[in-house]
Formats: sequence, C-alpha cells, structure tokens
Amino acid sequence: MKIVIVGDGKVGFTLTKQLSQEGHDVVVIDSNPNVLRTSQELLDVAVVEGNGAYVSVQLEANVQTSDLLIAATSGDEVNMLCCLLARKLGCKHTIARVREPAYDQQLRLLKEELGLSLSINPERAAAREIFRLLQFPPFLKRDSFARGRAELVELKLKENNPLIGKRLFELGDLKELNALICIVERYGEITIPSGNFKLLEGDKITIAADAAELARLLRHLNISTHKTQSVHIVGGGRIAEYLAAMLLKAHVRVTIIERDLVRAEALSLALEDALIINGDGTDQELLLSEGIKQTDALVTLTGIDEENLIVSMFGNYIGVPKTITKINRTEYYSVFANMGIDTVVSPKLLTSDEIVSYVRAMANTSGGSVTALCTIAEGKAEAIEFFINEDAPYLDIPLKALALKEEILVAAILRSRKVIIPKGNDSMQKGDTVVIVAPTGDAIFDMRDIFINENPKLGAAEKE
Repeated sequence: MKIVIVGDGKVGFTLTKQLSQEGHDVVVIDSNPNVLRTSQELLDVAVVEGNGAYVSVQLEANVQTSDLLIAATSGDEVNMLCCLLARKLGCKHTIARVREPAYDQQLRLLKEELGLSLSINPERAAAREIFRLLQFPPFLKRDSFARGRAELVELKLKENNPLIGKRLFELGDLKELNALICIVERYGEITIPSGNFKLLEGDKITIAADAAELARLLRHLNISTHKTQSVHIVGGGRIAEYLAAMLLKAHVRVTIIERDLVRAEALSLALEDALIINGDGTDQELLLSEGIKQTDALVTLTGIDEENLIVSMFGNYIGVPKTITKINRTEYYSVFANMGIDTVVSPKLLTSDEIVSYVRAMANTSGGSVTALCTIAEGKAEAIEFFINEDAPYLDIPLKALALKEEILVAAILRSRKVIIPKGNDSMQKGDTVVIVAPTGDAIFDMRDIFINENPKLGAAEKE
C-alpha cells in the first residue's frame, strides 16, 4: 500500500520502520531536514521536507493517490488538519494522533466531520495499559483479545514457582485452568515451546488464558497478590493525568510528584482527590518523606528514560511491591531488563501496534481479517487476532492435522462467547475469533500466512 506519514518524531519513526519493513511504499513528511535524513538513510524511504498541513506539500508526497495518511506530529490540531486535507485530496483512509484530554468528548464528532478512519491517543493507551497491570501486579504485561475475554499475560518464574523444572507435557493442570504457555524468553532469546521444553527459574513466560481465570491461575502458581490501594507516580504529564483519573475512579490513593510548578498546579485542579507534590521525583529523600516505602506501586512517567530507570531501581531497592517504568527508546528494553526492571510500558509501541493492526486489516484479502495486534516478549514476538468471516480450507480440521509454519501457535479461540485454549484435536470454525502467536518479522497479514503452503493440511507439501 501507499502510505504517507506526517511527523518523523518517535512515533512517526517507529511506524515508518515497521510499515516499510512490511513492504509498504512509505513517504515521510517533516519540516526538520535532519530527522528526514536519518529516516532516509536508515530506512530507505522517500521523504518530503515541509509542513504536512500544506496542500502543496501533500501533493508533492502524492497524498492524492495514497491509500493511507497517518498524522503523527506533536500537535493535535495540525494532525486533524492534515487528515482533513488528505481526505479532500482523495486519500482513501486517514489516522490522526490526538493527545489532548479536552478532545476526548468530541472525538466521535471530529471523526465524522474530518473523515477520520482512526484516532490514536498514545498517552491514554499507555495509562490504560498501566491501570490493567496494577489490577494484577504479578504480571509483567497484559494484552487483551477476543473482546476482553482472552488474555496474554507475562510472568517471571521466581523461586518456589511450581512450574520450575517441569516440562510442558507435565502441565496438565494448566489445561484444566484453560491456560497455555505460548512463549518462553530465556537469556534474551524467545522460544515457542514444544511439549518437551523444560522450564527454569528466571524464565519469562507468556501465557494465553481465559480472562475470567486470571486470579485462579495466580493462586495455582503460588503467586500471592493483593488489591492495589495506593500508587505513587513520578512525572505529571498526560499519561499521569489519565492514569490518576482511572485510579481515583477505582478508589485507589494517588500521589503525583511533578517538578514543574505550573503543571503541578494544573494537576491539583484537574485531580482534586489526588495528592500533588511539587518536587524532584529523583530526590530519594523526597520520595521517602512522601511515603514511597508504604506504597503498593511506583510508576515512573517522566520524559527522560534514564530518570525513570533510576527511580524505578530505587523503588525496587527499598522494596516497593510493584514498579512500572515508561520508556521512549525501545532499544532500552533489554538494558532495563538486565537491571531488574521487568515491567515497562512504551506509548509509541502501543500506538504502532494499533496502527499496524489497522493497516494489516486494510491489506487483508482473505476471509480472516486482522482485528488486533500487539508486540510481546519485549518486541520479539507478535500476537495477532483474526476474525474468520468466510469459508476457508483450514476450517473444521484438527489443529494437529494442519501444516503450520515453524514457531506459529494458535493460542486462543473465541467461539460463541466461550474462550477455548486449543489442544491438538480442536479446530477453527467460521465465525471464530482466533489469536495467533508468531515471532516478529514473520509478517502475518492474514490466516493463509500461518501455513507452509496454500494447502493447509499436514503432509500436503510432501504430496505436491
């Protein structure tokens, strides 16, 4: 597809990288020649220097013949204007990054009037992700599928976990809990394990599970958890504001530490029930004086990755039960993990996942369309949700008889509101929602991509 991206910042660059790697024809617009030069050299994409809200610039980028324009600048109004112009010029679809909380109530009207296909709010998405993690603190990551009925959750196997030392075929009790281990990450490498795979202490595992069984799953794994009642947030930006509002609505005590006085005052007006502290969140004495030792969770949301790392490490050192760290630079994932920071949230990756999911759905030509996508295992794998809306040759055939590509796993099936964590004798049917797990880079655009060849039956490749 022909895709134009306006704004070559952190979000724009991430999108450009992923979409160009998936084979799309990408043109990037930005007024900064330096960032454009970097994108052109590193990603081998076409670039146009200028203001993306100008008709002349959009025409130079051939917006009029493009399938999609994504407006990802730092200005909401600029993004909306870019999309309006693109639709007027003839672009088929538009996506706008809209971050300001004040626009939330108007988004439906704005989408209709501007012809937006999709609006993305990275900060709100990050806040929602953090809120969900605080509901079940032992999980390092949670991703929801099948309209919230199925989840992929990540855990680290610590001392005394009953899974340590066992091979997957020995875990029949997990099947009784409607759960399946999809991915194991060990020493920075991921494996989509077979039945003989042996689990070790320190492994990070991703489990597909029925959302209604998460609490029972934790009890089965001897992992104690309790309701989050108090949260300290360092950094008072938009994510903090969204998150605090969600937590307060859930009757959680919230303390926000923000160094900018004007911003702190604005937060105190917007969040009357939260405690707002004007101070430096990296000051350990301040953190201790504000009761960080007694809090249930510490969330670091400053705009500087290094500050977030330092504060989270201090929280771990003094025994805060749960720390969540925001990162902007995804290459820091492994660095943070090596320093004991297991739970990280990246707004730009959440945004990229949602947009790439939309793009793959647009590109889909078969009866199994992409309805959701997320990166898992520190970006090394993907979970892709499909809705099977047409007859297909792979339907009603036991999974064990299908010729799936290596390291492709059918992790979950939703059928008539029932979550099925499939076994070899289960099959996919028309009308199912199916979650597929695959290594990043396999580019799963539709259901046909999970099979070795066009004939999905096992042994078909040898017969042809």
